[in-house]
Amino acid sequence: MAGAHRKGALPTGIPMQRPAEHSAEGTEPGPPAGETAPPSPAPLPGRSAGRDRWFDALRAFALVRVITYHTFEWPWLGLAFPSMGVMFALAGSLMARSLERPASHVLRGRLRRLLIPLWAFALVLGTAMLLHGWLPGPDVLYWVLPVGDPPGNAWGEQAWVVLWYLRTYLWFVLMSPVLLRIFRSAPLPVLALSLVPVVVLETVGGVPDGRLGSALSDLSVFLFCWLLGFAHRDGVLDRMRPAAVVPVASALLAAGAWWAFHHRVDGSYDLDDIPLAQALWSAGFVLLLLRFRPDFAGLARHRVADRVVKVFNARAVTIYLWHEVALMTSVPLIDLMWNVPAFERDLPLDSMWFQFGVAWVLIAAAVALFGWVEDIAAKRGPRLLP
Repeated sequence: MAGAHRKGALPTGIPMQRPAEHSAEGTEPGPPAGETAPPSPAPLPGRSAGRDRWFDALRAFALVRVITYHTFEWPWLGLAFPSMGVMFALAGSLMARSLERPASHVLRGRLRRLLIPLWAFALVLGTAMLLHGWLPGPDVLYWVLPVGDPPGNAWGEQAWVVLWYLRTYLWFVLMSPVLLRIFRSAPLPVLALSLVPVVVLETVGGVPDGRLGSALSDLSVFLFCWLLGFAHRDGVLDRMRPAAVVPVASALLAAGAWWAFHHRVDGSYDLDDIPLAQALWSAGFVLLLLRFRPDFAGLARHRVADRVVKVFNARAVTIYLWHEVALMTSVPLIDLMWNVPAFERDLPLDSMWFQFGVAWVLIAAAVALFGWVEDIAAKRGPRLLP
């Protein structure tokens, strides 16, 4: 089951966080989340000429939601906002737009934006794991091209386990030239049939073990959302009548909720552990989110909020890759604070909310230290902040 291999406990003192209902986002956390929304030929509701601020706001919120979940592990967060489904849909929309150019050029650009930040992350984390007894084998090549889950040791597992998203995103990118052709041949039937693989895997066929099973499971869970991104970019969703969209989305949400509450794992309805519920709930949620878009062009008038959203989008890869490292690092850092009488007396050192705040400070430090790698990957001059 998607997400099942991510659950456990780590020696850091924090329970190992699962990667949000299975980013994003950005990821999409990273490559996808870190991209700038391409200009639209004509502004649609919720878009301003040149930027889709609704997309930008969704991506930023999805990243915050991912980090919140990885701190507190509240199972209801997946129902409140399925971040990873949202992020895959945003990525699919951007991919469909980009494929108006030659596919080979688009794939090279996407791979560069994905792999360069990953390699920087691998260099730092891999070195740390080597110092903590990791002995890599031939599968270390998955750190070079993550078509399967990269390896690591238990000490660093909380940090590298989030790379499932980059692996899934990579496969969707590689498949998109063919997927887009298939989708455009019959948009609505293909969209409906895209839920068949996850239904079959989770109810009839069973998910294979190992890297292959993990990849197939995640691809099947989020295929509908990726194709919803195609539908959004091609205007298919805008042509659908609300009277048709609302019942379909409601049925998907109801089916997802029913499956989640009737197939709990260890008593929990956390969507991360229930792939079919994740797929159905994300499908209904994202369908509503992309069809009924508010006008977010006014975000530009709120300078602070607009600036924060821009930074999140331009540094989404960095934020996603390094947020678990920040959570891991916050534990020994807070332990040191207990040795300072003033901190022990005046700070809520035993509060998860305090750890959440410390993690955000460390994430900001990671953005300052490593964010420029995203500029290099995008062939821009490196900057401290975008």
